[in-house]
Amino acid sequence: MTKAESVGLSSSRLATLDRVMKERYVDNGLLPGFITQICRGGEVVHTGLVGKMDLERNKPMREDALFRIYSMTKPITAVALMMLVEEGKLGLDDDVHVHIPSWKNLRVYASGVPSLVQNTAGQFITVPPKRRMKVVDLVTHTSGLTYGFMTRTAVDAAYRHLKLGDFQTPGGLDAFIEQLANLPLDFSPGEHWNYSVSIDVMGYLVQKLSGQTFGEFLRTRLFEPLGMKDTSFSVPASKLERFASCYMPKKGGGLELQDDAGKSTYAEPPKLESGGGGLVSTTHDYMRFCRMMLGGGTLDGVHILSPKTVDMFSLNLLPGGKLLTDMVAGEGLFSEAGYAGIGFSIGCGVTMDPSLTRVPGTPGEFFWGGAASTAFWIDPKEDLAVVFMTQVMGTDARLTLRRDLRTLAYSAFTS
Repeated sequence: MTKAESVGLSSSRLATLDRVMKERYVDNGLLPGFITQICRGGEVVHTGLVGKMDLERNKPMREDALFRIYSMTKPITAVALMMLVEEGKLGLDDDVHVHIPSWKNLRVYASGVPSLVQNTAGQFITVPPKRRMKVVDLVTHTSGLTYGFMTRTAVDAAYRHLKLGDFQTPGGLDAFIEQLANLPLDFSPGEHWNYSVSIDVMGYLVQKLSGQTFGEFLRTRLFEPLGMKDTSFSVPASKLERFASCYMPKKGGGLELQDDAGKSTYAEPPKLESGGGGLVSTTHDYMRFCRMMLGGGTLDGVHILSPKTVDMFSLNLLPGGKLLTDMVAGEGLFSEAGYAGIGFSIGCGVTMDPSLTRVPGTPGEFFWGGAASTAFWIDPKEDLAVVFMTQVMGTDARLTLRRDLRTLAYSAFTS
C-alpha cells in the first residue's frame, strides 16, 4: 500500500477516521464492524478494518469479507448500460417502448386501489402520460416507476402485492417487465424524482440488447476484465466463510441478526438478477470498479468506457438542471442520500453545490449507498475514491455515518 503522504493525505488523520468511526458507531452498538478503503492518485493508501463481520460466531472483520451491496449495484448496472450506449445499441433519449414494446401504452395513476388479484392493476383509474418514458428517465429515477417499500401510494401497494423486484420472482427479469406493463406509473415521466425499480429495468435492457443474461454480461464484460473475482449475484459454498452476516437495530439498543451468513438465501443464485440491488462484492472489488471510473473508464490497460462517457457521471441529468429538493415526489421518500445540493446523473447521485450539502466535497463527485449502510463516492477533481462496507439494515444512523465518513476523509487532505 502506498504511503498516504505521497498523495497529499495524512496517515495520522486517516487513523483518526477509523478511531472516530469505531467509537461513534461500533462501540455504541450501531454497527458490528466496517472496512474503509481510500484511493487517491491511482493508489490505495488506506484500508481500515474495525470490529466484527459476524457477531454470533465472533469473527473479526477481514479484508476479503463479502458484503451485500444492495443499491451500490446500481452504478455497476449504469456502467453496463452505457457500454451498450457506446456500441450504438440504444440512446438515453430513446423512448423506452422502442426496446420494450409492451410498455408503449403505459398510463399514469389517477385514483383507485390495487386489486388482490395477481397481475392486474385492480380498480385503478388512469390517464395518459404527458410524454412517453425515455431511457434517461430510467437512469435518473424520473420514470414514474416506484418501489413497493415506499408505502406512500396505491401504486406502491400494488408493487408490494405483486412482490415486484423480489430476487426470487419466477421468470426473472422477463416476467418482472411484463408485470410492470400491467401497472400504472406513479406520475408522468420527468415530473418527479422517485427512487424506484428503474435500474432493474436497465438490467433487463442490458440483457435484451446484449443477447446475454444480465449476470453473464456483467461477469464477462465487467467483472472478469476488471479482476472483480468476488462480485456476483450469489455466494458459492467455497466463499461462505468470508460472507458477513447482516444485522438490524434491536429494540432497546444494539443489533440483532437480519440475515445469517451461514443460512442466507445468497448461497443460491437468484431467479431475478437485480440490477438495482442484487450483487455481493468485496471492498477490493468495488474499489477496482471505482478506480476504473477514476481512470476515465480504463484500469490496468482494460478499457471499459470512454473518458467522455465517464465525464457524464459528474453531470446533473435531471430535467432543467433541477436538484433533488426540487423534484422529490413526496414527504418521507426513501433515498440513499440527502437532497440538498444534490443532482442525479447516471444511476448515481452527484454533488452540485457543497454549500447546500453542508458536508465537505467537490462539485461533480458522484456517489451512492446500499440498504445495508454501505457507501462509496468518486471525486474526479481530487482523484479520490472511498469505499465503505458494513452490514446493517434499517438503521437511522445511515446518513449520519456517511456524513461523518466524508468529513473525516476530507479532513485528511494536506494538499
